[in-house]
Amino acid sequence: MALSTWDDHPEPLAVGSAPLPEYGTGSLADLLPTLAAGMGVPGQTAGIAELTAADRNCVFLVDGLGWEQLRAHPDEAPFLTSLLASSRGGTGRPITAGYPATTATSLASVGTGLPPGAHGLPGYTARNPATGELMNQLRWQPWTEPRAWQPYPTVFQLAAAAGVHTAQVTSPTFENTPLTKVALSGGTFHGRLTGEDRMDLAAGQLAAGDRSLVYTYYAELDGAGHRFGVDSDAWRGQLLYVDRLVQRLAEQLPPRSALYVTADHGMIDIPFDEQHRIDFDEDWELRAGVALLGGEGRARHVYALPGAENDVLTCWREVLGEQFWVASRDEAIAAGWFGPRIDERVYARIGDVVAAARDDVLIIASEREPKESAMVGNHGSMTPVEQLVPLLEVRT
Repeated sequence: MALSTWDDHPEPLAVGSAPLPEYGTGSLADLLPTLAAGMGVPGQTAGIAELTAADRNCVFLVDGLGWEQLRAHPDEAPFLTSLLASSRGGTGRPITAGYPATTATSLASVGTGLPPGAHGLPGYTARNPATGELMNQLRWQPWTEPRAWQPYPTVFQLAAAAGVHTAQVTSPTFENTPLTKVALSGGTFHGRLTGEDRMDLAAGQLAAGDRSLVYTYYAELDGAGHRFGVDSDAWRGQLLYVDRLVQRLAEQLPPRSALYVTADHGMIDIPFDEQHRIDFDEDWELRAGVALLGGEGRARHVYALPGAENDVLTCWREVLGEQFWVASRDEAIAAGWFGPRIDERVYARIGDVVAAARDDVLIIASEREPKESAMVGNHGSMTPVEQLVPLLEVRT
C-alpha cells in the first residue's frame, strides 16, 4: 500500500532558480547603448557584443512579438522567418526583455538603456512610496511628475546632443504621454496613423542624417494577443501584417543602415479555469495581510500591511510556491531580478513580496482588475515564452 502524501510539503521554487534576463550583455536595456556607442555617442557602452556598428540605425519594436511565437508561425511571417538567422548579430539567438516582461518596463529599458532597478518602472502597476497608491505605469494613473519618477536622460536625448539625427515615428496618440517623455523622448517626434506611413517615414528619417537613430513601433499585435490569444486567427492576421511592414521598411533602407526588429515581451495564453486562474479577490489566504496588489497576473508586486510582511511571504510561498517563484523584496533584488543595481528611489516601489509565474497560471483579481483578468494572452514573468525576444537585422 502506498504511503499517504497528505503530509508531504514540497519545497517551494528556489528564488535563485528563476532564469535571469541577460542584463549587461543581451537585454533590451543594452540595445540602444550598443547602437549609440557605435555612432560615437559619449558615455555609451556596446553591451551586445555581437552587433556591428552602423552609421544609421533603426529600431522597429513590435509590441508582443516574442521569439517563441515568431518561430512557431513561419507561414504567417515568411519575411521575418527568413531573418531568424540574423538575430543578435548573426548568432541566430534572441535577447531578453528584462523583468518584468511588460510594456512599460521594457519601453523604459529600451529608451533609457537602463534596467528596471535603475529607471524605476518595475511593473505594470507599482506602489508610489510618496502617496501609498498604486500607480499604473503604462497609463500613468494617477498622474505623477514624470521626471521625478524617471530622472535619467534617454539614449535618444544623449544621441541628439551628440549630433545624431534622432527621431521617433509612431502613433500620434503617444506624442505627449508621460511614458513617452520619460522613456522615448529626444530628437523629433513624428506621428503617423498607418503602419505603412510609419515605415515610409522611418526610412526617410534614417536618410535625413549622416548618423541617424530612428525608433518606430507597432502595438496592435499585442492587442490581438491580449484579447483573443496568440493561438487566434486575429493574432495571426496581425502577424501577417507586421511581416509586410517589416519587409516594406527593409526594402527602403538608405545606405549604411541597420534595421533591428525586436519586441518588448512574448506572450502566453492561459486557460479560463480555476486551476490556471487563481482569483486573489476570492482567496482569503492570499488576501490576508495584503494592503495592495500590484503588477499583473504573471508578475505580482504584493504590498503588505505594516508588520505583516513575513506572514504574507510565508503564505504566498505555501499557496503558490510550486507554480511561482516567490521572493521577498530583498531576495528578488539580491537575485538580480530587476538588474544589477536598485536606485534608492526605486526600492520601495518593489513589492514586499514578488511573485513570478513559472507554470501556465495567473493570479487574477476579478473585482479590482476586471479587464486585465479577462485577457486571454498574458505576459510578465521570466519564462522563455515571455522573456525571449528577437533582434532581427537587415543591413545595407
